[in-house]
Amino acid sequence: MYDWLFSKFWLLESERNDDRVNAYRRQVWPEVKGKVLDLGPGYAQSLELLTMSEISSYVALEPNPFMYEKLQANAEKCGFSVEYDKLSYPEGKSESADQSGVPFKIVRGVLDDRKTIPQAVLDNAPYDTVLTSFSLCSAKNINATLDNIVRLLKPGGAHVFIEHVRHPPRDDPHVVEDNGINARFWGIVQDIINPVWSVCGKGCHCNLETGKIIAATDGWESVNYKSVRPAEALPSRIMPLTFGKAIKSA
Repeated sequence: MYDWLFSKFWLLESERNDDRVNAYRRQVWPEVKGKVLDLGPGYAQSLELLTMSEISSYVALEPNPFMYEKLQANAEKCGFSVEYDKLSYPEGKSESADQSGVPFKIVRGVLDDRKTIPQAVLDNAPYDTVLTSFSLCSAKNINATLDNIVRLLKPGGAHVFIEHVRHPPRDDPHVVEDNGINARFWGIVQDIINPVWSVCGKGCHCNLETGKIIAATDGWESVNYKSVRPAEALPSRIMPLTFGKAIKSA
């Protein structure tokens, strides 16, 4: 029931969110190449920002099956040929009639625990790119999830990410767009509302310092990211963004 309710909420919210976020996605989405693992893609409207000629295969690891129908439709619209992983989701319904496109497999699951990673994800590893877009905020164990991302990447592979985060300090060198927002005040607001936010948002946390957490994860050769405080309405005050790329050590 909760998955269904969240899917309906996100159907309405995701388009508004994309309008706010896509300008920043466009700065890193060209880095998505080769064999791709997308962690928590939801409805995946941002597939349209990818350079399809650079993609050889795509695994969409999404825990909420109520998102699958629109996820499949968006993938097919971009030229992917969709199939379902029958082991993690035996209820998988219609696959793409046209199987001549780039292979796209929908797998049900998460990366929170190394012991429960779906076999289809392991079978397709190692990956050239692991993509996270507004998904690390909901990881039950973000450190374990990042360790598994590193493990599933090939040497030299990239973790491309865009996540909403806790407001970084005003003097944080990663902040490239500030807009005069009171970072200290809004960071405190994030801390106060996070318990309720997490319940309403299916485990989402609005006060994670995700850029720092990614950078502190073992196994990277380099981590480069930017942070922005968009100047639009209230959601932007609660959801500043961090986006960038981490490269696995060779």
